[in-house]
Amino acid sequence: MAAGTIGQIATPAAGNRVPPGVEWVADNAVFAGNYPGDAEYLAWLAQRADRAAWCRFVVAPDVVADAAATLALSLPMLPRIRALGFPAALVAQDGLERLDVPWDAFDCLFIGGSTEWKLGPAARRLTAEAKRRGKWVHMGRVNSRQRLLYASAIGCDSVDGTYLAFGPERNLPTLLSWLRELDWPALFDHPEGAA
Repeated sequence: MAAGTIGQIATPAAGNRVPPGVEWVADNAVFAGNYPGDAEYLAWLAQRADRAAWCRFVVAPDVVADAAATLALSLPMLPRIRALGFPAALVAQDGLERLDVPWDAFDCLFIGGSTEWKLGPAARRLTAEAKRRGKWVHMGRVNSRQRLLYASAIGCDSVDGTYLAFGPERNLPTLLSWLRELDWPALFDHPEGAA
């Protein structure tokens, strides 16, 4: 992480420290069932405001595989995240392609959703539109070379997954070789299971 090859995902539930100068993202821990609630999440972020310069994005609350419910939760939180000095991420979930996407309300499109949806045409089109609008695009649950190649091919800028959590000594060299193959600057390891 100190070399900038991989970044860190921090969550309120994980209790992980965010070292100065390390690129990181803040995840809401909804996927792992550990979202602390809006007020607690914002308080946790406020305690890390001195690390905002190294934060790539903060994930607004979401509902897995449900874009309409995700927008209902995220829309009030996106400006509050930005008000703390952090870039805000909207999680793209199943069905977002059929809704009005509030493109100006967020800085990063986080490709979440069901595996089928995430790897399908709707997520590809949303990624292309996000890139056209100058947004960072991140994909969650990327735990194989094939998925990493796919994320890169559709235009994602970063990914996360649990690959390193299971045998980091063995898996880190493999992961670094995949990143060199793609000439990617960063991959975020997720401590609790990817969003």
